[in-house]
Amino acid sequence: MTSPKLRLDISMSLDGFVAGPSRTLEQPLGEGGEGLHEWVFRLASWREPHGLSGGDAEAVDNEVVAEGLRATGAVVMGRRMFSGGEGQWADDTNADGWWGDDPPFHVPVFVLTHHARETVIKEGGTSFTFVTEGVEAALEQARAAAGDKGVSLAGGANVVQEYLQAGLLDELQIHLVPVFLGGGVRLFDGLEPIELETMRVIESDAVTHLKYRVVN
Repeated sequence: MTSPKLRLDISMSLDGFVAGPSRTLEQPLGEGGEGLHEWVFRLASWREPHGLSGGDAEAVDNEVVAEGLRATGAVVMGRRMFSGGEGQWADDTNADGWWGDDPPFHVPVFVLTHHARETVIKEGGTSFTFVTEGVEAALEQARAAAGDKGVSLAGGANVVQEYLQAGLLDELQIHLVPVFLGGGVRLFDGLEPIELETMRVIESDAVTHLKYRVVN
């Protein structure tokens, strides 16, 4: 039986940043970082799991997002993405994250952390399980929870780099947004060379979707 694939979908600026400079708890994407995601906020397939109505259901981007959601049976993320900050809650085992009572995942989420704590159960099918044994253990648990679907790697950038460097990422889809941030967090900083095979390119008036297979 083939293991569920680990996939990454991430928005990136033309100058290579996935978050802007000066990130804070109030501005976790940094200065200008929200501009990376404006293309997705208008889509019906993004709005529905966030509990929002309406949105564009006809745009080519809508199906790209819907495709990823349909294929996801579990999610892996880093502690900073769970908490929404730069370590403000690193030592607070009672922290409940920044995703609210009904997070948009609706599948089990596995959070990489150094601080063991009990699983947090949310509404809508989302649970947060905290994994202290490293990236391979988190992926193993996520794959077991995903069933016949894949595992989505939610980030942040340092977690993505760990999975890339460990040869554990199967597919990478970059949503290339025509903005320049001029600073912030780069996705590919400090990595050894990685071989990619182009799977497809989809263009719209707002973003270009570049999908690759990682050749391990």
